[in-house]
Amino acid sequence: MKFKSLLLTTLIVITGLGAYSQQQSAVLKSNPWLASELLQPLALVTKMKSEKVLIYNIGVEDDIQGTVHIGAASEPEKLQLFKNAIKSASKDKMVVIYCGCCPMNKCPNIRPAFQALKAAKFKKAYLLNLPTNLKTDWISKGLPLAKS
Repeated sequence: MKFKSLLLTTLIVITGLGAYSQQQSAVLKSNPWLASELLQPLALVTKMKSEKVLIYNIGVEDDIQGTVHIGAASEPEKLQLFKNAIKSASKDKMVVIYCGCCPMNKCPNIRPAFQALKAAKFKKAYLLNLPTNLKTDWISKGLPLAKS
């Protein structure tokens, strides 16, 4: 009896892990960006020193220095505000978006905003790589924030 119970528990755990893995895989496949379109934080800081970069905060966290704050792009009115903000920008400009509210694989804001960037045909569209969140991947490293 114990063996059957242990076997059943093992099967449930394995099945659950498989479903979780498939769900995570589906989320990753649904990302509208390529690995080459993820920009590392230090690379952004370096770029900011040498050229004008359009940076948009499409989340609700603190603003990085030089950022235009849009707000949560998962909200239709904020996504439209973002689309309006990028409409007149040169398609040759480097454009970076970020959120940083939560881990990127769970963030509701970055996918719709990045899809809007791609639809607008920007040649240098990037997502700031903040895999954990803004606090961990930017602020704790002493990288520049907007002055309050």
